[in-house]
Amino acid sequence: MPTPVFLTIDTEFAWRHHAAGLDCEAIYARSLEPAGVGLGYQLAELARHDLKACFFVDPMPALAFGVAPVRRMVETILAAGQEVQLHLHPGWALARAGDHGAAHGRFDLCTYDLAEQTALLVQATALLVEAGAPDPIAFRAGSYAANDDTVTALAKLGFAYDSSHNGSQAPGRSRISLPARQIAPIRMPTETGIIEVPVTVIEDMRGRIRTFQLCALSTGESYDALEHAAASNHAAVTIVSHGFELANRRGTRANAVHVRRFQALCTILAEMREGLPTVHFADRPDLALNREDVPLGPDPLRTRWRQAQQLWSNWISERPQSRRR
Repeated sequence: MPTPVFLTIDTEFAWRHHAAGLDCEAIYARSLEPAGVGLGYQLAELARHDLKACFFVDPMPALAFGVAPVRRMVETILAAGQEVQLHLHPGWALARAGDHGAAHGRFDLCTYDLAEQTALLVQATALLVEAGAPDPIAFRAGSYAANDDTVTALAKLGFAYDSSHNGSQAPGRSRISLPARQIAPIRMPTETGIIEVPVTVIEDMRGRIRTFQLCALSTGESYDALEHAAASNHAAVTIVSHGFELANRRGTRANAVHVRRFQALCTILAEMREGLPTVHFADRPDLALNREDVPLGPDPLRTRWRQAQQLWSNWISERPQSRRR
């Protein structure tokens, strides 16, 4: 049986640009279309390789800047034939345009009680639909900061899937009551049976796990993780990226290491599509639930190579450009 791959891209206004005092258009440019390698570029690469991706869109900045920028995100994604599902950073709930981030809600969804989480999810869903998205059926909490109350709230609101559990962030921010190494989809014990689709992790060093995220794994690690999942007949693979992840943190220059990783990942997924087909949550794929899939084990050489890449990436891409005389 093929192993479905959820290639997910969290699509959001980066709070750091708002805190820096940038206006709405500049925040959009640096968060969504940074240095020519943002949303438009990623959608084109996905189309070129005939891949499906889920864009988890955070509509909460509409409370500070209006719904227009969120509608722009949603329309761009849907026009490219990809899906939009719900993302939520609750810090935006009290944000005000132009105040350098002085006003904000609590940033982690798991710090809100059940009633507060439910209200935030209702509000975010309404904003996303107002922006032109279909009613969402899948959710991911910002920074993976979900807990059991989040799952309960989602179930009551009719969601089918959550994809917030990330063992590399547990039990700090990611607080859903699942083992850190849970990577197989699992039906949660809620009255409507919501399915948790955990973010895939690998063991990069013995006893330490790492997120299958574009900026976190080398191309070799990604290839090995996918090959491991296919060979082990895993129930699913869930990969994470962000709309701004192919650029530096300031959104002013492309990060060549991350761009190459994205291109390579698209190529690998296209070549492996028979055994690892990319899917949308809206496809409601037939998932083998409650399996005990095991993350890829450690390889010291592979890890050291990625660490060398990360050092180069941070030194070159994140270094301020020298001024020309």
